[in-house]
Amino acid sequence: MQKIIRIGTRESQLALWQANKVRKELEELEYKCEIVPIKSTGDIILDKPLYELGITGIFTKNLDIAMLNGDIDIAVHSMKDVPTVLPEGIVQGAVLKRANYNDVLVLKDNEEFFGQPNGVIATGSLRRKAQWLNRYPTHKVVDLRGNVNTRLEKLNNNEWNGAVFAAAGLERIGKRPAGAINLSWMIPAPAQGAIMITVLDNDDFSKDACEQLNHYETQVCVGIERDFLNRLEGGCTAPIGALAYVDAKTEEINFKGLLLSRDGKKKLSVTKNAKVGRHKFLAKDCADYIINRGGKQLMAEDEGIEKEFSIYSTKKLSEVQKKLLPTSVAVQDSDFIKIRFNRIAPKVVKSEIENVVITSQNGVEALANSFTADELKFKNIYCVGRRTKKLIEQKIGNVVKSERNAEKLANYLSKEINGGEVTYFCSDLRLDTLPTILKENGITVNEVEAYKTMYSSEKVEDKVSGVLFYSPSTVESYMQKNEANKIAFCIGESTAKEARKYFDNVQVANLPTVESVIEMVNLHFVKA
Repeated sequence: MQKIIRIGTRESQLALWQANKVRKELEELEYKCEIVPIKSTGDIILDKPLYELGITGIFTKNLDIAMLNGDIDIAVHSMKDVPTVLPEGIVQGAVLKRANYNDVLVLKDNEEFFGQPNGVIATGSLRRKAQWLNRYPTHKVVDLRGNVNTRLEKLNNNEWNGAVFAAAGLERIGKRPAGAINLSWMIPAPAQGAIMITVLDNDDFSKDACEQLNHYETQVCVGIERDFLNRLEGGCTAPIGALAYVDAKTEEINFKGLLLSRDGKKKLSVTKNAKVGRHKFLAKDCADYIINRGGKQLMAEDEGIEKEFSIYSTKKLSEVQKKLLPTSVAVQDSDFIKIRFNRIAPKVVKSEIENVVITSQNGVEALANSFTADELKFKNIYCVGRRTKKLIEQKIGNVVKSERNAEKLANYLSKEINGGEVTYFCSDLRLDTLPTILKENGITVNEVEAYKTMYSSEKVEDKVSGVLFYSPSTVESYMQKNEANKIAFCIGESTAKEARKYFDNVQVANLPTVESVIEMVNLHFVKA
């Protein structure tokens, strides 16, 4: 029986239109499909501008989670909403042929206000706001959020002169007013007008299906635009525009890019052409041009706005992870846990071990530090966590079963090996959950101390409002030098259980990933 491809989408009219377009094209190729609507953070929170939310992937995060959880097979996005770096395990499946990439002005009355000093325009886009103020510095730009229909209704009910929309969004659902003005001078958002399909990297069936919908010319052009955006390290919180298109006569890719200050008073722009097939460095060259003329300083000036909220991560965050946080959130980080690998005696692994349990990536690294994959004769490997599983299969061998937490794995093993024996590679500091459950069910647990966990606590400033925790040990380390008078953002239930011993306000991530913990911080900040 042929697999039914479950298509994830937001619930707005435009998003459903896009999802149904993908469904129809797949069904024409004789694939069976169904639409699965998923709410996004951007649809839920409508009382703040997107650039104030500062959440990279605000319209895609919930679809990513649904896909990783196995609730959908593919997701359909307005490509301009998709972060330039996709979550681990998710890849670009296809880019459909691009529609109208321009911005348009929907007028309330007439065009007379253009020449007046007190015009009022509405938009929720920082890029559109900055470009409008750069061109009309005496005008006022007010915030406008919501789906297309909601924004059109708000325009009708307010005393604004007009509002700026993406042409493609209006045209796809038949809502473009006859008098809408094409803003040809406004550089669009990278990938505006394009539809992107994402899919799990390990889902070959869905990947093969999506690949047949891909439009190569659009893929190349929007790829250049998104590369430019990524190299400038900008997202929803920086006014960046980019447009690449192919000139059929010259077979050249024409590129325009710009970066502005948020108030529109400063602008850096670049234009450059490259032959199709020789465009590999086009985005890099243009981004370097902007950076070499003060682009980083311009963004830094905007980032210099006083932070409203301060957090501390008990694990060092990557620059990509830090960029997921709102610009108004100050972040400090330090590794509150240091790991030292033990030398594991060769006699421990000299003969084939029937059942092996590993509950952390550190356990994998400790084994790989002492032995090669060929020296490790493990028959059945069981683990906790998707990333631990991936690392095991890279460095040791196949995993028989992976569970989200130690309790679930222990319950599974209690039924599966029924009174047998396991070898558990763990730390000197570990939770009792797994060995306790196994022993209660008559399973012998041979513990091998593969690594040591050492506390490395830092004193956290009073101004910090929230602390990010990634394991029970990070909570214990934190408590050595600090008070539990802040919000505890925890990666999972085991960590939260430890945090609840001290903290009154404990929040738990939807997924056991750093990105999901950061998402909690974003949502707390938005609601604050």
